[in-house]
Amino acid sequence: MKIEIYTDGACSGNPGKGGYGILMRVPEKNYQKTFSKGFRKTTNNRMELLAVITALEKLKSSENEIHIYTDSKYVADAVNQNWISGWVKRGWKNVKNPDLWQKFLPLYIKYNPTLHWIKGHAGHFENELCDRLAVAATNSPNLEVDQYFENMENNSLF
Repeated sequence: MKIEIYTDGACSGNPGKGGYGILMRVPEKNYQKTFSKGFRKTTNNRMELLAVITALEKLKSSENEIHIYTDSKYVADAVNQNWISGWVKRGWKNVKNPDLWQKFLPLYIKYNPTLHWIKGHAGHFENELCDRLAVAATNSPNLEVDQYFENMENNSLF
């Protein structure tokens, strides 16, 4: 079965309040569902990647053909240009968001999704929907704490 996943992240300020939006669709079953969540302080790249991770975590079977559509070159290129293998070889040194990449990698290995980059804010219906979900999550009253980011920021020497 083919599963289509559309994701987007948003941030008001960078860092600032952030959120992600996800649309998961199973075309042959005419089924789709959306998800979103907001955070009080994070970055846009963290939200883009967390959207993909969250979607993969919702999958129940690795027997499906998974296609992820993202407007994040950061996420798509890390996989499609194989940056991630170099990061693993270097022990995640000098990698931004290592906590999320380390969470992503086993999910990527398990589900073997194909990542597709799509241009953001270009009238792509599913991407625009995910953007609206992400922005709405950013503005929700009950924002979660991005523990890793806030701890790293508080422990920064700068």
